Amino acid sequence: MEEFKQKLEHLLKTMFGNEPSGHDLYHLQRVYRMALHIQEHEGGDRLVVGASALLHDVHRLMQNESGVYVHPKDSLAKVGEVLKQVGFPHRKIGAVLRYVEFHEEYCFAEKGKTVHDIETLILQDADNLDAIGAIGIGRTFAFGGAHGIPPWNPEIPLDLDGAYDESTEDPSVIHHFHHKLLRLRDSMNTNTGRAIAGERHQYIESFVERFLKEWAGEV
Repeated sequence: MEEFKQKLEHLLKTMFGNEPSGHDLYHLQRVYRMALHIQEHEGGDRLVVGASALLHDVHRLMQNESGVYVHPKDSLAKVGEVLKQVGFPHRKIGAVLRYVEFHEEYCFAEKGKTVHDIETLILQDADNLDAIGAIGIGRTFAFGGAHGIPPWNPEIPLDLDGAYDESTEDPSVIHHFHHKLLRLRDSMNTNTGRAIAGERHQYIESFVERFLKEWAGEV
């Protein structure tokens, strides 16, 4: 895996070098490390897990260029091109594309989770773990700043029970915490992911509570 990692990172530095929204190369590297950590405990194809972790956010670049939502499945042709460029085993390219396509499924979305192979579940957990905890807080505000989303808008009610829609931007960063990030702990697939998510969930829960108190001017 290390040989392909170096080749992929060389390309990804150019592709993601100017990504401003928290879906940058450092995010990909963290998801890669987390995915391989989970794979060590949960099994699955290590080579495919690592490659899909590094390439799972190509659709974000396409979205930045177009200004409209791009589903991961619409990035598969470009992901396939990158894999061929680095000489990735041809017989495993289809598996990487499959895991990338379904990595943004959530149990609290309208369709729920439709894919249950261990590699997809690992990628989902690794990506979602980078959305919570201290890193998740920083990335969420970076995304808000990059897309003109305000920190908080108390005039718009929170929808705490509605189905989450990845294609629709939340009206504020704090809305996003409630609509997605604070629900990720209970959407974890693996025992390893759940164990890590518990503490990270508590951290952002405390942060949001403190944020709203300070917003209200409480001492």
